[in-house]
Amino acid sequence: MKILLITPPMTQLNTPYPATAYLTGFLKQEGYAVAQRDLAIDLLLSIFSRQGLEKLLDQLETNFESVDDDDLPDSVYNFLANYAQYYQCIDGVIRFLQGKDPSLSLRIAKRNFLPEGPQFESLEQMEEMNAEVLEQAFGQLGVQDKAKYLATLFINDIAAVITEGIDPHFEVSRYAERLAASNPSFDDLYNTLHAPEPSYTELIIEQLLQQYIDQEAPTVLGISVPFPGNMLGALQAAKYCKHYAPDIKVILGGGFINTELRALKEPRIFETIDYICLDDGERPLLTLLEYFKGDRQREELLRTYYLQDGVVIFNAQSTLHDIAQKEVGTPSYEGLPIEKYLSLCEVLNPMHRIWSDGRWNKITIAHGCYWAKCSFCDISLDYIDKYDDAGADITVQRIQTLIAETGQTGFHFVDEAAPPKALFALAKKLIEQDIVITWWGNIRFEKTFTAEKCQLLADSGCIAVSGGLEVASDRLLTLMQKGVSVAQVAKITKAFTDAGVLVHAYLMHGFPSQTEQETVDALEYVRQLMLNGCIHSAYWHRFAATIHSPVGLNPEIYGIKLIPNENVLFAENDVDYIDSVQTDHDFLGIGLKKALYNYMHNMGFEYPVSFWFDEQVSETRIEEDYIARCLY
Repeated sequence: MKILLITPPMTQLNTPYPATAYLTGFLKQEGYAVAQRDLAIDLLLSIFSRQGLEKLLDQLETNFESVDDDDLPDSVYNFLANYAQYYQCIDGVIRFLQGKDPSLSLRIAKRNFLPEGPQFESLEQMEEMNAEVLEQAFGQLGVQDKAKYLATLFINDIAAVITEGIDPHFEVSRYAERLAASNPSFDDLYNTLHAPEPSYTELIIEQLLQQYIDQEAPTVLGISVPFPGNMLGALQAAKYCKHYAPDIKVILGGGFINTELRALKEPRIFETIDYICLDDGERPLLTLLEYFKGDRQREELLRTYYLQDGVVIFNAQSTLHDIAQKEVGTPSYEGLPIEKYLSLCEVLNPMHRIWSDGRWNKITIAHGCYWAKCSFCDISLDYIDKYDDAGADITVQRIQTLIAETGQTGFHFVDEAAPPKALFALAKKLIEQDIVITWWGNIRFEKTFTAEKCQLLADSGCIAVSGGLEVASDRLLTLMQKGVSVAQVAKITKAFTDAGVLVHAYLMHGFPSQTEQETVDALEYVRQLMLNGCIHSAYWHRFAATIHSPVGLNPEIYGIKLIPNENVLFAENDVDYIDSVQTDHDFLGIGLKKALYNYMHNMGFEYPVSFWFDEQVSETRIEEDYIARCLY
């Protein structure tokens, strides 16, 4: 029995998504023959090449043969007009973004090498406000980063050409996301999947999958779907697999499946998929493989959907236990082209730059969340609710194994929130054993992160942490059971920044019962936190109610009334609601993001927070030295 695991497009381009690596390491440990491929990076590299651009040009000329230039989409017109320059640059740009040709940065940064299409307009708008925006963002010596940012705009220009001219579902990071996310009906995906002609992207997926099957000759194909933007690509791969090699068993799992397909009733998905697994994949996959070998009855499968007599069956099999974190083994990246991933660069957000610019081995310190109380979070689901710590010794062993396999010493701890005690124990082990790594991860801003502990983490290689400040309102933080206060976050984040660690804050607006006044006050807190050097980077998320969170499970506590979807056959997660407090969160969100953009570029601190809103809002009630007094 040979198992092939794939990640469908599009997930991330800077480093492999870890799901298949986890399962590959585990299955090898269990004695199975297993291979893995990243369909996303292979698809992108196929498109973004000279050969790929030749095919793109041919398709565009066919699609727009009878269209006047004035009627062409801007991206398409620019591409056709400057095709020779795009063709000349593309291979060099890809090599540069792969870290293979750093000297090309000197040409890119001069702004006379790359064709600059519509995606560069945002840069032009920034330069109208501040002519030195690139120099301020990257510094006079940050040529590599500046070039990466410009090269990223170049890549986005070509992506827009594909989306607007050939395949409307194509995205570099979210392929056809809207077809899948919280969609109670399977119709949109099904109709797209069975269109009269395969799309431009689908044809490339088919070619690549055929290569994988020919190379590996699998008997089982496992497809991980981490996000809604992976679902169409997963189904397109599965559909072609059933056409090209119908005897291969196709299994679906992953984060999107775990979160949104928990009430699946749609039989049509099983036209291309044989089995769908929920939550931790190790044990369900083992039971399936045992079933395929004849060692287990189908009724004994764990957390698995299948079709029987035209009806969707879900078998929970409560007597089986999941694999403990100590026993899942070390992730293996064998078969994934580590050297081919791209370091794209986002200028707007320092944390995004760290995330996208490195080669990160992804590893989990503990399964689940040790806190598991936040009311906006899907804490009722296993991936959060079931907490299991592997221990520092095992984590160190896995780190050493991954360094030996990948040659990379960068690590992203992908925990929901890394447990402090486990982090401190790991940091001590790394220092004691003289293991040099660079790492970052997600934490809770809690009191255990003293100045001494933050320095310990920095000494062990920590360069950045991210954590939730969320609504930046003590009343709302209490309501959502976050377990932190604004003052507490200020002290903890300052301890990290004093230790030389970059701090990113997750921010949220539009929580149930949040007023305009609270939103304006939250922005003032954020202004002061950034002004006082507590946080360097942040991002505003609009709150969304989900059916698996305390808000969705007990809406009356939060003063809202749910508007549930009718007749859910496919995906279900986000749910509409009516808030008893009527606040225009869409309007406020524009001002929040505008202010934050300027703060992250060290601009605009002198303005009152009301300045950033296009219409009059309440003046803040927060004293202008509140955060400073918390610190000193």
